[in-house]
Amino acid sequence: MYMKSTVKIPDFVKGISRKKIKGTTYVYFAYGREYDADKKYTVPKNTSIGKIDDDNPDMMYPNSNYLKYFPEAVLPDELSFAYRSDCLRIGSFIVIRKVMTEYHLDEIIGRLIGKDSGLFLDLAAYAIICENNAGQYYPDYAFNHPLFTDAMKVYSDSKVSDFINGITRDQSIAFQNEWNERRDHREKIYISYDSTNKNSQAGEIDFVEFGHPKDDQGVPVFNFSIAYDRDNSEPLFYEEYPGSIVDVSQLQLMLEKVKGYGYRNVGFILDRGYFSKENIHYMDKCGYEFVIMMKGMKDLVREIVLECKGKFEDRRQCSIREYKVSGLTIKKQLYPSDQDNRYFHIYYSDRRKNAEREALEAKIDKMSLYLQEHAGKKLTLGSGFSKYFDLIYWHKGQPDEKFMYGRERYDVIDEEISLCGYFVIITSEKMTAEEAIDLYKGRDASEKLFRGDKSYLGNKSIRVYSNESFHAKIFIEFVALIIRNRIYKLLKEHMAHGKHKMNYLTVPAAIRELEKIEIIRQPDHNYRLNYALSAVQKDILKAFNLTESNIREQASGISTDLQSIEEEAS
Repeated sequence: MYMKSTVKIPDFVKGISRKKIKGTTYVYFAYGREYDADKKYTVPKNTSIGKIDDDNPDMMYPNSNYLKYFPEAVLPDELSFAYRSDCLRIGSFIVIRKVMTEYHLDEIIGRLIGKDSGLFLDLAAYAIICENNAGQYYPDYAFNHPLFTDAMKVYSDSKVSDFINGITRDQSIAFQNEWNERRDHREKIYISYDSTNKNSQAGEIDFVEFGHPKDDQGVPVFNFSIAYDRDNSEPLFYEEYPGSIVDVSQLQLMLEKVKGYGYRNVGFILDRGYFSKENIHYMDKCGYEFVIMMKGMKDLVREIVLECKGKFEDRRQCSIREYKVSGLTIKKQLYPSDQDNRYFHIYYSDRRKNAEREALEAKIDKMSLYLQEHAGKKLTLGSGFSKYFDLIYWHKGQPDEKFMYGRERYDVIDEEISLCGYFVIITSEKMTAEEAIDLYKGRDASEKLFRGDKSYLGNKSIRVYSNESFHAKIFIEFVALIIRNRIYKLLKEHMAHGKHKMNYLTVPAAIRELEKIEIIRQPDHNYRLNYALSAVQKDILKAFNLTESNIREQASGISTDLQSIEEEAS
């Protein structure tokens, strides 16, 4: 398929050639080379990227390969109807459209964004289906998918860029306000709150700073956090804040936002990164319950673990089979200044013990090797070494001081080994050890959101060059996360009802299968299903209460819409 508009032939790059076939001159691009064993030399790997305009030999009508190999090319804002594949992938589109309708996202975004709301939804769908957030590849996606845009218009990457730059902070704030207004604020819910770092390959963004990233690539970062309704499995709101701000400092501001959204009867499930005396007291002041996990090696809970060690690990009545751990609950104050007792749930896992011990001993082996390699040299060591080694120096404190050797502190190491496999969950509300770990494990969903955001939505890094597009991409990403999380939940529930664990019921695997549901354009200009649905596709669709009959009906509707659009365009 060739566009109706022309572009200049990219003669500024190597590998461009022309070939005349039956009166039409085609433009080819050599995208690589491969060795020909028979000819004993390398030959170019060519592909057609367009055909020459007879009226202007310096111009050509590009095809989809042109966008693939020249993604930075500037195209007309709106591409013609001719720029649409004769084979459209409709399965994932139908599922995403159903989720959008269920959550009224099309209505909310329509009111907030206006006439280009369809493009906003298309960009969210593109992020989910293609696992990408790069705007220059969007036309390639639009080429072979139905669209939410008015008249299913296919827009170029320049239009996408202009659109993203036009989205305002007010629109993203208004969306979060309305999204949270729709929740039932009377019910008791637990909110899982977590954050992550994102690297920024950005231009003049005043929001990114050098901080303490988990994946340090030597570039500025920003922090991105999500509040997630654990009970109803829905993301509630998000925050972006500079990379230099640590998690523990941001928590109190988030608690104020929760109050502003109208939530009162809530508890918070938090990672140990948010643990501080000030945050605990602040949650008490607000009347919020909390669930926080701490490792057994932390000084705060070390004594409690040692006090309970040996009392519950091998007792059947303390076994929590679902999570393959043993658990015990005790009640005591967290700090001397505490007015309330807290509930400490101590857990032990043989599997965790083996993994943590191996990690600990491997770390000490690595440190020991480092010390051996630097014996006899002037060396400055951090506190991490002095914790596990008695460090012996020659002429310590003198100008000619040299490090001699390190002697392992077996008492310290042995105590840490004895604490491997233990962890503690602290709750403000009275509950059993089983109830506490079940609540905390609900955080898995928010952690999967971050994995989905970075791995499956292509957002490990943000590639933008203005403050406006920075905030807009985060906004689109959050809406995509709402949709993807709903897909994840329905697939998980469907899997739970089955007798076997089906590996195609993960979100990426399900989307790959749904993408195989295609409609093809026939000589009468109607699109029809290419083939019947497979057993796997039917089973995936059951998770969304869709049948083959529904798909046939919606495929027919898409075909009718496209035929009407084509008639109006001609």
